[in-house]
Amino acid sequence: MNDDLFASASAMPLMPSNNSIDNTNSAQMPLAARLRPQTIQDYIGQQHLLAEGKPLREAIEKGQLHSMILWGPPGVGKTSLARMLAHLIDAEYTSLSAVLAGVKDIRQAVATAQLTQQTSGRRTLLFVDEVHRFNKAQQDAFLPYVENGTITFIGATTENPSFELNNALLSRCRVYVLRRLGDDDIIQLLHRALNDSDKGLGQKELHCSEDVINILASAANGDARRALNLLEIASDLAEQNITLEIVAEILGGDVRRFDKGGDIFYEQISALHKSVRGSSPDAALYWCMRMLDGGCDPLYVARRIVRMAIEDIGNADPRALTISLAAWDTQERLGSPEGELAIAQAVVYLASAPKSNAVYNAFNTVKVDIAAMPDYDVPLHLRNAPTTLMKDLQYGEEYRYAHNEEGAYAAGENYFPKDIADKIYYEPVPRGLENKIKEKLDYLRQLDQKSDRQRYHYNAENSTDE
Repeated sequence: MNDDLFASASAMPLMPSNNSIDNTNSAQMPLAARLRPQTIQDYIGQQHLLAEGKPLREAIEKGQLHSMILWGPPGVGKTSLARMLAHLIDAEYTSLSAVLAGVKDIRQAVATAQLTQQTSGRRTLLFVDEVHRFNKAQQDAFLPYVENGTITFIGATTENPSFELNNALLSRCRVYVLRRLGDDDIIQLLHRALNDSDKGLGQKELHCSEDVINILASAANGDARRALNLLEIASDLAEQNITLEIVAEILGGDVRRFDKGGDIFYEQISALHKSVRGSSPDAALYWCMRMLDGGCDPLYVARRIVRMAIEDIGNADPRALTISLAAWDTQERLGSPEGELAIAQAVVYLASAPKSNAVYNAFNTVKVDIAAMPDYDVPLHLRNAPTTLMKDLQYGEEYRYAHNEEGAYAAGENYFPKDIADKIYYEPVPRGLENKIKEKLDYLRQLDQKSDRQRYHYNAENSTDE
């Protein structure tokens, strides 16, 4: 441990413990904060982690908590779980927000944890919200203290830890995936909020129909915090009854969640691409509209469908690329809603079109070969000879001009370097236009095999001038 860093630790005041939730029932605190669970029985959702017999549940019951990363969308209980864990194992709870904190804050939190351990023997659970926002140096600052047990580290993130967190930190933590809450979970939470007379809204004796609760649960979109915030706003507007009119008023400016830089973004574009590739126009249209409705830039969708036309349809239907580019152009020229309709048209066409990744596969195979093979010279017969010297060196000699050959095809001619003369990269699939292309290429290869002029023009290249 760095003695310089902690030399003055004994002089530092202890940070206040937050593991007790008894003081969160103040009426001035948001409803979502007041209702944070203290027991596993109070915790709603995530039964794949907390049900009887699950490893995390057993670790809690044995008081043998380990460092972990909680990965999941907003409002599924990451912070609540961390607070509850600290409460259940009687640990000092300290929290940092990676949005606001720096290395100095990390050092102070660790120093306080060390002092707490020395003076009271209690361990510290350090919770870091939005941990993916810490840079490499900031993440590295935790490593020695997670390693030696000074802190039990719990990081919360909405982003894929594999991409956003250091391998060194990941290797010292177990990753738990928290799932989006179902409507039944949200409904249960809303009923608890309405009936709890201590921390909830029970003292107000509000009346709320099941229809209203169902609408609030649906509008929450799996986010418990959002559900409770909506309920609290509705309760402030209501006298005794939370009516459909009140709910309609507070949901009037509802904006669907669309994470433009995170996992939800990539999950939805992945679903769109796979729906197009899988020839499901209905699903493709659904995911396209989910992205557009959620606030995704239509030009991004337009660019991605051009990629789909090239990668998954290719020469099976070359019109797919033309239609995709036209949709992109329409969006740039006209904007919404005409541009979005053109994008939807292109998505449906692509999903309905015959599929081929033959060009895509050939492209990737050639890239690999070029990187691995020597830089072969262009065969002499394929080189231009604009000067007398080049002609004397046999540049272009015996080149066969295809238009002068029968059928405009020089049967038996070779256009590869000698060492890879028999390479075949492009293998058309028997679908769409590529079915015809395949027939044509098979026919030309038969002509090559029958030709008595299969020449590779390498004798002159391999000869040595005396």
